[in-house]
Amino acid sequence: MFDFLQGYDVLGAFWMTVKLTVLSALGSLVWGTLLATMRVSPVPLMRGFGTAYVNIFRNIPLTVLIVFTSLGLADIFGVTMGASDFKIQGFRLAVLGLAAYHAAFVCEALRSGINTVPVGQAEAARAIGLNFSQSLRLVVLPQAFRAVIGPLANVLIALTKNTTVAAAVGVAEAAYLMKAMIENEAQLVAIGAVFAFGFVVLTLPVGLFLGWLGKRLAVKR
Repeated sequence: MFDFLQGYDVLGAFWMTVKLTVLSALGSLVWGTLLATMRVSPVPLMRGFGTAYVNIFRNIPLTVLIVFTSLGLADIFGVTMGASDFKIQGFRLAVLGLAAYHAAFVCEALRSGINTVPVGQAEAARAIGLNFSQSLRLVVLPQAFRAVIGPLANVLIALTKNTTVAAAVGVAEAAYLMKAMIENEAQLVAIGAVFAFGFVVLTLPVGLFLGWLGKRLAVKR
């Protein structure tokens, strides 16, 4: 029944999806944390930048953003991300676009976690001599991360599925291979089932594990 898979590197395509997911997740987590810090900063300019970034990037279609970062930055501004090979360049720029987009959602999830931390704890941190960055890093953010493991898991699952958009700029991940197989093979239902199952395998264990972890590490109020 699945003889049509011969000649296609399905595992390699899903491995590309995993690499896109992991690198983009790391980038969006770091950048999203910085944006959340800006959103709660006492400096008006930083708050304004964080708010503007989130509102703009959440409302830009991901396909538009990926096409701009992967093609626009390279063709117009000559951004190559240190890669001489076109495929590597496309992969790195796709990671940049995915991270920039999902950082806005990480920021909002983390900001909601920051809001769950009692104000008295931040005041106590300042009372013992910690400045804003120290109280945020040592007191507020550790509790905020524990409170939003579930929402961050949802962002990670959405990111995993959104890597399929990278097929639009030629990154050879799962959706790119699926498109090629549909053009060359007749078993459309079987092809769709294989790739749907592949994404379930990637996302379901992650969702279950992070859901369990969120309950295990939840801050008792």
